[in-house]
Amino acid sequence: MKNKHVAVLMGGFSSERPVSLSSGNSCADALEAEGYRVTRIDVDRNVASVLAELKPDVAFNALHGPFGEDGTIQGVLEYLAIPYTHSGVLASALAMHKGQAKKVAKAAGIPVAESRIVDRFSIGDKHPMPAPYVVKPVCEGSSFGVVIVKEDRSHPPQVLASSEWRYGDEVMVERFVHGRELTCAVMGDVALGVCEIIPTGHAFYDYDSKYVPGGSKHEVPAKISLNIYQKVQTLALKAHQAIGCRGVSRSDFRYDDRHSENGELIWLEVNTQPGMTPTSLVPEIAAHAGHSFGELLSWMVEDASCLR
Repeated sequence: MKNKHVAVLMGGFSSERPVSLSSGNSCADALEAEGYRVTRIDVDRNVASVLAELKPDVAFNALHGPFGEDGTIQGVLEYLAIPYTHSGVLASALAMHKGQAKKVAKAAGIPVAESRIVDRFSIGDKHPMPAPYVVKPVCEGSSFGVVIVKEDRSHPPQVLASSEWRYGDEVMVERFVHGRELTCAVMGDVALGVCEIIPTGHAFYDYDSKYVPGGSKHEVPAKISLNIYQKVQTLALKAHQAIGCRGVSRSDFRYDDRHSENGELIWLEVNTQPGMTPTSLVPEIAAHAGHSFGELLSWMVEDASCLR
């Protein structure tokens, strides 16, 4: 088993390149410690040629963002017939598009917040929905481009119509859900533990909260009622299955318990390529479930396949 040659794909050319390099190197180090033969590939436009010449047994996908988790690299690996980790072409593309993923989740009975997909230039000076609301790029990760519009804002974010905006012309406008940030990892067909994310010194779980040490506090297991805990697990697994995810995924939720313990639980999105950095959530949740980092990655390598 451990004599497999694993190519760890990392870097790439999305906004999340630094995160991917951190994830990829952490994974490569751990896989080498588990006894695998590892080649680290900093992905560029020649990745198909590099992989065709290298002929690894498995491609461990540690890419994040467009190209890496939107079905594109998955299609390249299918064409080359190289078994790979995480979700396949369709599930990756679907999960990456926040609007389409929410349609599938809602059809599966998963509670989602009201939202609209709009062209950023069409928003103008009038709020596209009553504040508070959140503006998100449709196809980005790591909270890039996310703006929370509070009740006291007299107009939409001006950055949307400016040349500084780098995240595409389509944006999602979504009702802001008050409350706590919860997340749940799924490994195969099992929902693991639920974690509460508490940003420290940040208004929400933004890029720095995610990746800067000390940017957030992780409560594993989350200190919520057993009923809500199990409901989060059920919905995370349901989203994983409805969207067609494979391997490891992570679903994010908002839980508003200001008025009652039952409160409002809203699914936000599923991450098909969760971060694997030292501060990442999935390794921490898996560890609480009894899976060391090396064991988690070994499971992912042995689970790899084509036609996912």
